[in-house]
Amino acid sequence: MPFMPVKFNLQKRVKLAQGLWMLYWFSVIAGILIFSLGIFFKIELRKRSEMMDNNESHLVPNLLILAGLLACGLNAFGGKVCHDSLDPIKFSNWKPMLKTYLLLCCGFNVLLVLVSLLCFLMQFSVYLTLAEGLSYAIRFYKDTDTPGRCFMKRTLDLTQIEFHCCGNNNFRDWFEVQWISNRYLDMSNDVVKDRVLSNVEGKYLMDSVPFSCCNPGSPRPCIQHHLTNNSAHYDYDHRTEELNIWTRGCLGALFSYYSSLMSSIGGFVLFAIILESVDMAGLKYLSTALETMADPENPECESEGWLLEKGVKETFSDLLTKLKTLGRTNQVEGGDAPEANT
Repeated sequence: MPFMPVKFNLQKRVKLAQGLWMLYWFSVIAGILIFSLGIFFKIELRKRSEMMDNNESHLVPNLLILAGLLACGLNAFGGKVCHDSLDPIKFSNWKPMLKTYLLLCCGFNVLLVLVSLLCFLMQFSVYLTLAEGLSYAIRFYKDTDTPGRCFMKRTLDLTQIEFHCCGNNNFRDWFEVQWISNRYLDMSNDVVKDRVLSNVEGKYLMDSVPFSCCNPGSPRPCIQHHLTNNSAHYDYDHRTEELNIWTRGCLGALFSYYSSLMSSIGGFVLFAIILESVDMAGLKYLSTALETMADPENPECESEGWLLEKGVKETFSDLLTKLKTLGRTNQVEGGDAPEANT
């Protein structure tokens, strides 16, 4: 007995074909959006590649671009089939391809499920890449004359300004690195010399942050130097006063941005999976309804459509039987091969 059978007359078949045609073109639009999101995500990763020490993974955006292209092609084909389905002559040309097409759609849905899962699972990988990359970026902030790091300062400054953040975890990360190049330090100055000599690694450390950490919304002029020295500023207490620099770390800000982007993309891909599944189910109903017409030359006659030719259990048992038969055939062929060689 067929699974989920439905009776169809001419009017229902026409409505189903028209509705499916519209759904397929909605799916084409969804494919274009998936492709566009893949391009956008790839650009966003490339844009801040230095913040990730050039170790970012482009697996997800590449899969999104591939899935978007496949969605456009497969759904445009499905829309054409639905458009020609009510013409017996035209539909007869598409009929031999439908089984293969539906199998391709099933495989495509599996790909979409994989892409959606990766959008959520790869977020932890992005976090680790950002954590490592940002620590390197802060360390090499001063190396504006070193090949390969010339634009590190510019990139990090723009990132802190855009994402309203400072440092890796917080602004105190700048206290632990020398972020001013030696070429801009007056080594003849006793204060500078003492500060460098007092450090075990010979670094010029200070309780200051770059200008890009300043919050322009603060009513007080930016205090970016001597942040922990209350006597260096009038009416200032760093323990109680709200600092006029960004207190949020760039790791949290960037990860929040990328995780929300990936979650949104993953949610949209899940919607595309539902849309593709509805398209597949509708096309299966339409094709079986056209195949079971009692009199194909009489469009007014009734027919029956279904999702599966047999019940769910019977279908799965048949599938398992075919897989077992295929496995035995491969074993027999593998066993005969050595005999043929001898």
